[in-house]
Amino acid sequence: MPWQNMSGGGGPWGAPGGGGQGPWGGGNGGSGTPPDLDEVLRKSQDRLKQIFPGGGSGKILTLIITGLVAIWLATGFYRVQADEQGVEVLFGKVDRTKQPTPPGLHYFYPAPFGEVLTPKVTRVNRVDVGYVSRTNRRGGRGAPQDVPAESLMLTQDENIVDMDFAVLWRIKNGTDYLFNIRDPEGTVKVVAESAMREVVGQTSFDDAVTVGRELIQSRTKALMQKYLDDYKSGIDIVNVQLEQSDPPKEVIDAFNDVQRARQDRSRMRNEAEAYANSIVPEARGQAEQKIKEAEAYREQQIQEATGEAKRFEDVYASYKAAPEVTKRRMYLEVIGQVYGDAQKVIIDQKAGQGSGVVPYLPLPEVQRRMRESSEERAEQGVDSDTQTTPNQR
Repeated sequence: MPWQNMSGGGGPWGAPGGGGQGPWGGGNGGSGTPPDLDEVLRKSQDRLKQIFPGGGSGKILTLIITGLVAIWLATGFYRVQADEQGVEVLFGKVDRTKQPTPPGLHYFYPAPFGEVLTPKVTRVNRVDVGYVSRTNRRGGRGAPQDVPAESLMLTQDENIVDMDFAVLWRIKNGTDYLFNIRDPEGTVKVVAESAMREVVGQTSFDDAVTVGRELIQSRTKALMQKYLDDYKSGIDIVNVQLEQSDPPKEVIDAFNDVQRARQDRSRMRNEAEAYANSIVPEARGQAEQKIKEAEAYREQQIQEATGEAKRFEDVYASYKAAPEVTKRRMYLEVIGQVYGDAQKVIIDQKAGQGSGVVPYLPLPEVQRRMRESSEERAEQGVDSDTQTTPNQR
């Protein structure tokens, strides 16, 4: 063995009997002198010189240390992806006055002094309230399971409505999100349920299950965002989606009957309005026609009265100029109008003085026969035309 060549023989520290030298040249009997530190350092330097000839061991050690320090400092570079924000933490504490770092390459104190957290700020997260989504065998969304403790809510008119909805949210400020709230998803769910109950409590039952769904969604979203901003949660509400807004299962049949009755009422009202829309314009048209006819009659009477007055004035002017002539003409005109429409019988008294027979000319009978003969000729002419037309064809 190598230590067998050393003086004293035995083990590496000399003979076991006590006559050998120790590692620093002293004996084991307790009377040896303590080791000389200067001698030890000198021997160590000699051995380093044998390993690194030329005496450059100090420079090489300095270079090694410098390289290690440079590598450690280089670990402080970090990259923030496009869908992330960088939150720098120094000695476990974050500087809240400093905004999160944007995407890109940045530098911060390396570990173990500094740490950089990079939460995903563009990913849209989903929280279901009032029901629990199930996953089918293919990995898709299965039939949901209702949670009555979350979904049953009281309306303004003291009715109960079953509301199932989902909240879509994402991170707005990484610093607030990581250090201001402990359970972000649980916080969003509690705030969503509280905001929805407040909005539904200010809405009537009919609006909550029919036409007021859009308004409920928008009001709940705004109220949730207000609460989360007050908490400084760093969360942005993207949307609130109502999945179900129905009466409880116990009264759903009665509610459907009411809905059908309302639909019948709306249908009958629409039919009545359609009938009114068809009758009212017609009645208005007839009324307008009557008004126009009355106005035309009024205008006619006014014009005729004006003409009669004008004619009377002309006759009066003629009468003043020649009274006798005017009286004679007016008398003849009146007599002509009277006898013109009367049935006339002419008797010649002079012709009947000698024979004792009064000649009688029945003018009305003659006129009647003339009319009948003219009508018969007209009918015969029409019949002859209808008989000859097929032969001509």
